[in-house]
Amino acid sequence: MRHGPAILFCPADRPDRFGKALERADAVILDLEDAVAPSARVAARGAVIESELDPDRVIVRVNAPGTDDFAADLATLSQTDYRTVMVAKAESVKQLKNIDRRFSIIPLCETARGVAHAEKFAAHDQVAGLMWGAEDLVASLGGTSSRKPNGRYRDVARVARARVLLAAGARGKDAIDAVHLDIADTRRLAIEASDAAASGFAATACIHPSQVEIIRRAYRPEESALAWAHGVLDAARSHGGVFTFEGRMVDEPVLRHARAVLARRQSLPD
Repeated sequence: MRHGPAILFCPADRPDRFGKALERADAVILDLEDAVAPSARVAARGAVIESELDPDRVIVRVNAPGTDDFAADLATLSQTDYRTVMVAKAESVKQLKNIDRRFSIIPLCETARGVAHAEKFAAHDQVAGLMWGAEDLVASLGGTSSRKPNGRYRDVARVARARVLLAAGARGKDAIDAVHLDIADTRRLAIEASDAAASGFAATACIHPSQVEIIRRAYRPEESALAWAHGVLDAARSHGGVFTFEGRMVDEPVLRHARAVLARRQSLPD
């Protein structure tokens, strides 16, 4: 599923933005759910059918299973070349059973029930990755905000984030970090995207083009990190087992960190 670290949501009823969104980001999520008013969803589906974007860089978010919109959204996708579907408010593997085998699935774990089923989603053979969402999650619990006054996530959101990442990683699948809604708070976005990259997320979703480059910078290893990775891997060739490099004990897990740094750099655009 790897597209690059910055995945931009785009309302499916705004076809004038489709091409621009894909130019700016590594991949685009054409959103048929929350970004589109119910009265505009028929037109939005038509816009998706008529669009001609690179299918390998497009994800389509459909409405929650069990709704009339969900069935209509899937019927729409069958008339396109897009083959990656993000399922909003996914809550059980059973809900995915009627999705055509042609499609790769990204369950969006954004309710308490959805997060609780993250491990089962990750084990599903059509699932290419998982994403989590903070605001709907807290709403499903009867809460009012996913963040503290200082802008940091509340503990329940942090637990959900970690659980989705661990579930995806256990099955060798990608995890996508949640969007940052405060567009003006670029500092917090940079902090969270850097943490996402260091923790093992494959990408961070975003809602505004101005957030794309912030996310890319956060996922791109710094030159000092690249130099360390090259140095420690070079040193490992002349050592057997545990050794010390730049005052730090090095064993196989540390070498795997170094390989991950280099692999991430190679996978990102310049």
